Amino acid sequence: MIHCVTERQALEVRDAVGHRFAGIGLTLHPDKTKIVFCKDGKRRRDFPVWSFTFCGYEFRPRRSFNKETREAFTNFLPAAAPGKITEIGRKVVSGKLHRRTNLTLDAIAKEVNPVVGGWLTYFTAFYSTAVNPLCKRVDRILVRWAMNKCKRLKRSLKRAREWLMMVRKRAPKLFAHWQLAY
Repeated sequence: MIHCVTERQALEVRDAVGHRFAGIGLTLHPDKTKIVFCKDGKRRRDFPVWSFTFCGYEFRPRRSFNKETREAFTNFLPAAAPGKITEIGRKVVSGKLHRRTNLTLDAIAKEVNPVVGGWLTYFTAFYSTAVNPLCKRVDRILVRWAMNKCKRLKRSLKRAREWLMMVRKRAPKLFAHWQLAY
C-alpha cells in the first residue's frame, strides 16, 4: 500500500525526530538531513530535492520496464552512486595492473576478483546496469595489460580487445565482472 505524505507531514516527522534526538544528546546534521520528493511516473511535481545518496547508493528517478505489460515507465530506485563508481574505478587503476606483466591472467584474476567481486555483489543488488562503467574500465585495464604483455598485441588496440573478448568467451567466469551482462 502506497501512503502519500504531504510536505507538512514530512516536516513534522523531521521535527519530531530532531526533538527525540535532542532528548538523548544528539542532533540532526543540517546539511545531510533533508526532505526528498520521490519523483516517479505518477508523482511529477517539481521540488528542489528529488534525489539523495545513502550507503553508496543514489536514490533517484530511473527508467524501469514492466515485463508483463511490456511498458517502460519511471520509478524511484536506488543504484550505485556515480561518485562511488568513480572512486572504485580509481582504486582499481591505482593498482597499476597494466604494468604487472610478470603475472599471468589467472594470477591477475585471483588478485582482482575478491575486491571487484565484493564491490559488485554490493552494488548490483539494485539496478545492476549502473556498474557497467566500472566493468568496462576494468576491461580497458586488462586490454592495456595484454598490450604490455604480448608483443603481437603491442601495437594494436583492436587486436588486444579482440583477444580479451576471445578469452572472455573461453572462460566467462575468470573475472567476477564478466559474469554480468554488460
